[in-house]
Amino acid sequence: MKLNDAKYLELVLEPIKVCARYKPKFGRGAKGGGLTLEQFQTLYQSDPFYNWFGLDNPMMYAAHKAAGGMTSVYRQIGIGCEKLFRTVLRDSLGLTDADVTWSYEILLASGKKRRLYLDGRVPLDKIADKAKREQFHDWMRQSANVLGVNRKVFSTLTGTIFEVRQGYKSKDSKRQNADIANAATAYTNAYLPCAAILSAQIDGDILLRYRAEKWAVVTGIVGAKDPLISTYDFMKEVVGYDLAAFFKRNSKTFRAEIDSVLNALLAPETA
Repeated sequence: MKLNDAKYLELVLEPIKVCARYKPKFGRGAKGGGLTLEQFQTLYQSDPFYNWFGLDNPMMYAAHKAAGGMTSVYRQIGIGCEKLFRTVLRDSLGLTDADVTWSYEILLASGKKRRLYLDGRVPLDKIADKAKREQFHDWMRQSANVLGVNRKVFSTLTGTIFEVRQGYKSKDSKRQNADIANAATAYTNAYLPCAAILSAQIDGDILLRYRAEKWAVVTGIVGAKDPLISTYDFMKEVVGYDLAAFFKRNSKTFRAEIDSVLNALLAPETA
């Protein structure tokens, strides 16, 4: 096992394990992870309409559990990989936890303030290794050129902030608008915004829109040999860590954990 593998593995696996305990809430906002099969049946049998249609059927519960659990699996993989990505930036570029963390405040209509966090940051002046600093800056320059960022604007940029996703298939306009606002805030704070997608699953329209809004976007393409479009080439050639190799050599462990989670989600409810 390679150096740091055990630590990095735990970052990804810990959130995934939570999925096995998923129980649907059925709009009740139940604390403690949702309703058991028995609680679900009590709820549905007390509702005349649902009871007439036989929706208290255990198979209906299983369907809800599986559907919500699948969403949870994707979400938790994303959370784990976000933590991994940020930690790799820190370790590989000699940064601190504070260096790789970035947030900003927005003023709500109510007058209250809300703090928004992005998934990673690389401030150029914090990279002590000159060669790594110049290499990272050169990647930023090439990315900005591809995006058509004005040279004067680029000259003000002091680093990059990252939004990390396991995939991006949703057409959720609210999420897109929030990301576009994040990009504008990043530029006003002198950072190049970059969306790092770990899978190859990203909607083509979203990809075009983000790049039009001056987001650098790298996706889970393997073998492209281009750090301007591939997350794995960026990590290997610019950050200095072979993330694809990490995922590949630990694939059996990831597969076993997902298999365990899916069996728990699809098994008949016994609790």
